[in-house]
Amino acid sequence: MAELPTFSLTSLGCAKNLVNSEQMLYLLQEAGFRNVPEADGADFAVINTCGFIDAAKSEAIACILEHAALKAEGRLGAIIVTGCLSERYQAEIQKELPEIDAVLGVGSFSEIVPAAEAVLAGRSFRSFADNSAPVEEIPRVVSTGPGWAWLRIAEGCDNFCAFCAIPYIRGRYRSREMEAVVREAEGLAQAGVKELIVIAQDITRYGTDRYGKRCLAELCRRLSAIEGIEWIRLHYLYPDAFDDELIDEIAGNSKILKYLDIPIQHINNDILKRMNRRGTGDEIRSLFRRLRERIPDLVLRTSLITGLPGEGEDEFNELCAFLREARIERAGVFPFSPEEGTPAAIMPHADAETAAQRAEQILELQGSFLDAFAERQTGRTLPILIERYDEDEACWIGRSYADSPEIDSFVCVDGDCRPGEIRPVRITGAENGILYGTVREEAEGC
Repeated sequence: MAELPTFSLTSLGCAKNLVNSEQMLYLLQEAGFRNVPEADGADFAVINTCGFIDAAKSEAIACILEHAALKAEGRLGAIIVTGCLSERYQAEIQKELPEIDAVLGVGSFSEIVPAAEAVLAGRSFRSFADNSAPVEEIPRVVSTGPGWAWLRIAEGCDNFCAFCAIPYIRGRYRSREMEAVVREAEGLAQAGVKELIVIAQDITRYGTDRYGKRCLAELCRRLSAIEGIEWIRLHYLYPDAFDDELIDEIAGNSKILKYLDIPIQHINNDILKRMNRRGTGDEIRSLFRRLRERIPDLVLRTSLITGLPGEGEDEFNELCAFLREARIERAGVFPFSPEEGTPAAIMPHADAETAAQRAEQILELQGSFLDAFAERQTGRTLPILIERYDEDEACWIGRSYADSPEIDSFVCVDGDCRPGEIRPVRITGAENGILYGTVREEAEGC
């Protein structure tokens, strides 16, 4: 019996890109190809790229060149490149990187099997379908966990922030049908998933294109009714699209984690307007106060960009003052990266060194909030999703409601645990933002 053709798959960039990778993994395995962990020795390699900012582009190109070196040495058969980099540079990518055998745009990842068949037969393959077409409902092989999975509810973006290339790369905003989302979540629950991490470029606008209204609160109610789902985490809620129904649902639904990822990018009114962000700094301040008042123990995460067009010392100091006031527990901070084709790229802005220095200042400031939050958890008993055992630390590694995977902190747990389960853990200490604790057995008293 002939051996199955082998392939490796490398997924770069965001969680939304990883979902596409998981769908391609499903399609390839269903077609009879065998996934292997390394490109070295594989019949072909799939590289699902990110092309959002310069650092991501550089990472993607370096990854392609590493695979090209294997191919040149006869240790890899062919290279298929998909995702945002290929979509963004579809006219140039194969010309600049002739080692690539097949290239697919973001609207064509479902054609991964024909692409694989072509390169195995020694033919090139190229496809760029409509990147604003309805979202294809394709099964996936979940590669995360144990105990958690991403749940993508929409694709694309209509916000057109002046600094961002995503709408040009990923297309217009398209919500998935609610029934399809719920069915997928039910399947994940049956497979042992306890935490659903709801993602899209902007989940607060879910349903507006398909149903003519915001439907995130309704979707959360449907998801929380699924047996086996214990945690629902919400990522990328835009500040201008909150309404009372959504706030009430988050506050009153025990399965929705009191952790909200709300990217604001900046707080200065002039910068927000210049960057085509809806709303004002005062409206952001008001929203955060309302959320704190109505949702006890709320953890806020945000994204910030330093060095945006219009940011001088006064505007940067305003951002720092806001952060001292709001004491946001989690933040991703990025120096401004002028992206070709976006309005902000041609606006005057701080130099790269200044932007990077300001980002470091913000990270230092945020570090104090992270440490203070961690110290306040000492003495509490928190539910912790157990992920793995760390031999070096001689403890289990898990996450609390305050920790999203891969971007936030973690908890070191001592006790009898299994990966994928949620255990009550008494927090005994904190160091550098990391919590330490011991499993609390049900028989223990208060």
